[in-house]
Parts: sequence; structure tokens; C-alpha cells
Amino acid sequence: MDVPTLKSRLKDKDRQKFFVTFMGGKLIALAVVFGFILGPGKLILGETVHAIAPQADPTVTDAVNAVNTSWTLVAAFLVFFMQAGFMMLEAGFARTREVVNVLQECIVDTCLCALLFWAFGFAFMFGPGNGIIGHTWFFLNAGPAIYPGTQGVSFMAFFLFQFAFADTCSTITSGAMVGRTGFKGDLLYSIGVSGFIYPILGHWLWGPGGWLATVRSGVRMWDFAGSTIVHTMGGMIALAGAIVLGPRLGRKFKRDGGGLPPGHDMTVAAIGGVILWFGWYGFNPGSTLSAIDFTGIGRVATNTTLAAGAAGLTAMAWVYPRLRKWDMGITINGFLGGLVAITCPCYYVNATGAIILGAIAGPVVVLGIDFIEWLRIDDPIGAVAVHGFAGIWGTWSLGLFSTGQFGVPKGWLWGGGSTGAKQFFAQVWGNAAIGGSAFIVAYLLMRAVKLTKTLRVSEEGELEGIDIHEHGAPAYHPEAAYMGKGI
Repeated sequence: MDVPTLKSRLKDKDRQKFFVTFMGGKLIALAVVFGFILGPGKLILGETVHAIAPQADPTVTDAVNAVNTSWTLVAAFLVFFMQAGFMMLEAGFARTREVVNVLQECIVDTCLCALLFWAFGFAFMFGPGNGIIGHTWFFLNAGPAIYPGTQGVSFMAFFLFQFAFADTCSTITSGAMVGRTGFKGDLLYSIGVSGFIYPILGHWLWGPGGWLATVRSGVRMWDFAGSTIVHTMGGMIALAGAIVLGPRLGRKFKRDGGGLPPGHDMTVAAIGGVILWFGWYGFNPGSTLSAIDFTGIGRVATNTTLAAGAAGLTAMAWVYPRLRKWDMGITINGFLGGLVAITCPCYYVNATGAIILGAIAGPVVVLGIDFIEWLRIDDPIGAVAVHGFAGIWGTWSLGLFSTGQFGVPKGWLWGGGSTGAKQFFAQVWGNAAIGGSAFIVAYLLMRAVKLTKTLRVSEEGELEGIDIHEHGAPAYHPEAAYMGKGI
């Protein structure tokens, strides 16, 4: 560049402004750097600074509380979204004439559960009381800002998270009762499940001072995210309901030359299953109730994924020699069984343990479905096997595969010795106490509802189609349905 050109550009006012701004910014940046070196930077450079007496920083505490509460709420939203998965899964496995009934039951169960858990369910389960039942915070009154025992999770966020769990237990129950349950009867038993059975039995382990959480002989029962509290309980309630209801009209079981009717829409069922898998990332990792526990969240999420993957493959492989087909329905229920099984030990096992217990959960689901079929119990969705039997296995597996690194003794098969054996039997005993109690109380509840003649829809209503009889409209092809064609 020649000198005349340089002089002319230096006289340009816009270029002069740019030059001043540019150089001014550089000087300010240098001043900040030197200020850092001479001030706070001394901490990094190793120079002596005056010691300050340690004291609580309200700003840090508020930030931790906000982060953990936000994480808990996000997890609650994921668990709540599982209702969409349940609705699609159950609708897909059902017959066309009962799809609306499935959807309506799931929606209304959710509405009921929200109000019941607010009124007294949460108080029974998570309120201070005794070893059997809580009796504080009815209608969420007089609750503290932070739920006790959590790392800054707000009381209301904790309530919402636990409501989503309670709703899941109620929805599991309906899966085994599809196609023949009267809607009034569904309302009645749902009040019993969401308002009383789930919260009271859940208090035994998860509530303050629950008797199953008491240490005996150096061990106590553990259930990180609910293989027992949510899934075993839900499966046993579903079993009681299916037994009291009896099978759908025309249902012919395998030992009588029939078999479980196929679902009407496996596309919907498969998408519902994957939505449930996605929601499980709120169910299990969210049960940390702490975003600060980032290593725990990562471990739980990974274990959840590996167990589900292993279970889906082993379930599919288990039935292939029998059918010579790659069965979609059993693959879906297989990975769901793996998710159920890992729910209890997800925090306490490593990746290898998660794969092993998941690989076993797949055949457990298949054999559970076979067993229920052999007993001539009509379970259209496989809820008893997936949630009940896989939930039992998952609870037991903690006592076998725990690594001993995260506050729980080493598992019996992981080198835990006598302590591991004690832990295993604590898992078995606690699971039996809750599962057995849930079945007995639910059986009595279902029998009581049956006495009102509302539990089962009439024979005429079932033959007509429960969607039209109970709700006035079918899910598909309304013209054909109202004319009695093809539905």
C-alpha cells in the first residue's frame, strides 16, 4: 500500500472511529487480565491471600435447591408422559371394540389419582406417622418448603413426582382387566388402589419410619425406584382383578386348544412400548432426586438402557424355537420386563450386572405369560408377567448383583458372602410382604366392587362392544360399527 493511499484512509472519519474502538477494546481487555492476575488470580498463581472464615452461602444453597427441584420436575414430566405409552400399548394389544374404553380408563384414572393423592394418598405414603401409615400433610397442608431428606427438592415438586408414580401403579392394574371391566367398577377400584392400597403399602418402605426400611441384622430392604413398590404391587393388584373378573367371553386358553388373541394394532403397541422406555429415564434416573449426583444419574440411565436391551433380545430369542417367528409382542413385553427389573437395583449395580439381570428378565416375562395362560387367567396385555413377575425378579436381583459401592452391601453372587445372603433374603422377604399384602387386599377390594354389580360389564354389553356400550362410540370406522359390520 502506497503512502498517499494510507494518508487518505487515515483521514477517513469512519476508519478513525473503528480504529479508536478497536484499540480501546484491546486496552480494556488487557486491563481486565492484569486485574485478574493481581487480584483473584493470586489464588490460581499460588500467592498468599487472607483466609476467610467458612460460612454458608445462601446463593449457592438456593442454586442447588433450584437445580435439584428442576431436575425432579423434569423427571416427573417424563414419568407422567408414560401414561401416553401405557394408553398406546394397551390399546394396541386390545381388540378394536375396546380401544376407547382403554383410553378413557387411563385418562380418568389419572384425574382420580391426582385428586386422591392430593387429598390423603400423599399423606398416607410420605407424611410422618408410624411404621405402617403416615398421618400428616393431608390436602398438602402445613408442608415445609423443602421435602425432608432430599437435597433441596421443593415439597410440591416432590409431591408431583410421587403422584406420577402412583398413577403408574393404577394404570398397571387396568392392563389385566381390559375388555370386560365396567366403567363404574373401574372408578370404584381405582379409588381403592390410588387412595389407599398403593400409598399405605408404599409407606412401609418409602415413607418416613416405614417398618421395612428398618435395619435388621445389619441389612434392610432397598428399592431404588419401585420394582416392588410400583411394579410388583401393580402386578399383584392386576392379578387379583383378572381373577375376580374372569376371562373375556369366548376366550379359549392354550391348554384348551386356544391361545392369547393377538393385538389389533402392533404399530401403536410398539410405539407405546418405546414411549414407556423413554419415560423410564425419568422413572429411574429421576429417583436420585438430585441433579448434583451426575455420576449416579449417568450410571442409572446406562443400566436402565442395558437391562432393557438385553431383556428384549432374550425374550425374542426364547420364543423363536417355539414359533419359528420373530414375535413383536413378546419383544415389546420383554424389554418392558427388563425395565421393570432394573428399576429396583439400577443405582447399586454396574453395567455387567444390569445386562445379566436384564437377560434373565426376558425369559421371566415369557414364562410368566405362559404360567398365567396355564392358570386360565385372562391378561390381555401381559401386565402380571411384565410388572408382577419381572418386578419380583428385579427386587431379588439387588441382593445378588449389588457391587457394594453405593451404600448397599455386596450382592450374594458378587462376593458378598453372608452379608450378601442376608441382603438377598431381606429383598425376598420385603417383596413378599408388599406383594402378598397387595394381592390379598386387592382381591377383597375387587370382590367388594363385584358385589355392587359394577365390576364387570353385562354380557350384552361385552358382545356389543364395550366402546359402544359404555362410551357411545368406537375408536374406528363408526359407520360400520354402528351397523354391526366388522367391529
